[in-house]
Amino acid sequence: MTHPNRSEERRAAKPIVRGFYNRDPRIVARELLGKVLIREEREGRLAARIVETEAYLGTDDAAAHSAAGKTARNAVLFGPPGFVYVYFIYGVHYCLNVSCLPDGTAGGVLIRALEPLEGIAMMARNREIELSESPRVPELRSLTSGPGRLAEAFGITRPRDNGKDVTSKAGDLWIGDDGYAVGEIVTGPRVGITKAMDHPLRFMIAGNTYVSGKRPAASGR
Repeated sequence: MTHPNRSEERRAAKPIVRGFYNRDPRIVARELLGKVLIREEREGRLAARIVETEAYLGTDDAAAHSAAGKTARNAVLFGPPGFVYVYFIYGVHYCLNVSCLPDGTAGGVLIRALEPLEGIAMMARNREIELSESPRVPELRSLTSGPGRLAEAFGITRPRDNGKDVTSKAGDLWIGDDGYAVGEIVTGPRVGITKAMDHPLRFMIAGNTYVSGKRPAASGR
């Protein structure tokens, strides 16, 4: 199941260069909106548009995994920009992040929600969800609206994906730019944390029906 009017453009999508990620996570989180997460499987391609992100600012951010310093678990966040950091939460869900800032400086962006584009049937199988023949938005939202859901839909796990380079098509998980133009961006506080909760570091495409949870009214372009 695909969106045929955009399929060819996504096939021509180019990986985002490493320098894109070598910046403040707040900038990267905002500018990742509209980009496409792609997983290459033997059975075909999974593709979905990034519609919601959260920025984590490193050792000075009490909510970031890097706040306590470098460990074996969070080492990717302290490494070069543009690499996958996956963590396991609540003993149930994996979460997908991308490292930011220069090698040696911690920072990252959590991918919180996606809009499914290609490989929707495979996403549903991965999530063990049965879709109707012509699924509507509520069904499709159940696939990738939320960090745990999208990781499951894309088969993302720490053993499989932690440390992968999202700037290269040589791997099976990467992020590309297909020329999609994002309009207004909405900002709000991050979700599911107990520290540094009030910082407006959650970014969403305004009006997009695939973002997770509540959509804050505050915005800033």
